[in-house]
Amino acid sequence: MTRDCTNGGCACTPNQSIKCTVNNCAHHCQDTQYCGLNTIQVGTHETNPTMVECTDCQSFKLK
Repeated sequence: MTRDCTNGGCACTPNQSIKCTVNNCAHHCQDTQYCGLNTIQVGTHETNPTMVECTDCQSFKLK
């Protein structure tokens, strides 16, 4: 079974433009604090977001 994660085999090439500390994301580069995706989608779960807690990384995939 192939896991759905960065670079098709869970190898991770850190994108130094996207810092990340979410260790349980499939795209997190475990050796560094970066995401392995080329781009991410940021969204919100609120109608009118006013705080950082109202935003979400919609590119997140659980390991």
